[in-house]
Amino acid sequence: MDTISKEARSALMSRIKSKNSKPEQTVRSALHVAGLRFRIHRKDLPGTPDIAFVSARVAVFVHGCFWHQHPQCKLASSPKSNTEYWREKLCRNLIRDADAIEALRRFGWEVAVIWECETRDPVRLQKVIAGVIACVHERKKSRCC
Repeated sequence: MDTISKEARSALMSRIKSKNSKPEQTVRSALHVAGLRFRIHRKDLPGTPDIAFVSARVAVFVHGCFWHQHPQCKLASSPKSNTEYWREKLCRNLIRDADAIEALRRFGWEVAVIWECETRDPVRLQKVIAGVIACVHERKKSRCC
């Protein structure tokens, strides 16, 4: 059972951003500081990746742990009310994510997923960012030489 009214819950949920969220801005800032330049929210690519390195063909999705149901993550809890609706909605998100990643890979793109919980820990974030940077540099090198 929800502890707040339906109207209050609706107001809370309406303030959740789908673009330019704090985790996404944290990742973009770290990549920019590392000297990488990229495009954001490319609508011409499957799944509209949050970050795209076009010349290297690397796409990065920054996923919220709840909305994309990060396995074994405490932030990926299941709602206690209206459970059928949420189960179906979150399942559709997972299917859409898998379809977008598969389509990008078919087009020759490398895909990285960075989870919200990883952006909260500076040490984990640096490891993930280092992996993305290495992938971008490797793919640029292999395409140009």
